Amino acid sequence: MTQDDNSGVQPPEEPKKPGSMRFQDANTQPRQPSVAEQRARKQAIADQERERQAAVAAREAADAKAATKRKILIGSGVTVGLVGLVATFYTIAKPAEVTASCVTSDGVIQDDKYCDESYASSHGGHYSGGFWFIPIPGGGYTQYRYNYGGTGTLGQRVSGGSYTAPSGNTNVSTKSGTSVQRGGFGISGKSGTSGGTGGTGKSGGS
Repeated sequence: MTQDDNSGVQPPEEPKKPGSMRFQDANTQPRQPSVAEQRARKQAIADQERERQAAVAAREAADAKAATKRKILIGSGVTVGLVGLVATFYTIAKPAEVTASCVTSDGVIQDDKYCDESYASSHGGHYSGGFWFIPIPGGGYTQYRYNYGGTGTLGQRVSGGSYTAPSGNTNVSTKSGTSVQRGGFGISGKSGTSGGTGGTGKSGGS
């Protein structure tokens, strides 16, 4: 005998699927955040502000460091430029030193007194055309002149050098210390009388 389907028995209700959402009425008020959630939110905002301030401070520090480095480089460049300028000035201003040797017309080194105006005039000699003419016994003259920059000792033939007086910023003196030409800041000056390729200084010889 079959059971009547209209006996009033209802079929079982189907179970709800996990994760399903129910309809929320529009009048439902949102849940207020808990104290822990509010604290976490404030902490996150505070952390973001600290990070922003740290980034700003780091950028300012980097800019200041770069500016300081530029100033140092500029200062170093100015210092190097000034040092180079001063060094160049002293190189130009400092006179060169040249030694003059009194030699005969054939280049043999003699005592400095023979290239001295006082000695020549006191012994009947004279200066002309770059030579000192000193009378010799029996007649005639011996000729003396300066060699500039040559080497050698008394009685030897001079080696090297020039018979043209240095020009410009050059100090010229004899081996005995007599100043023949005094240079300074590119302007040359000579003690005594000069002419031609020679110059005279006061050696004090007699």
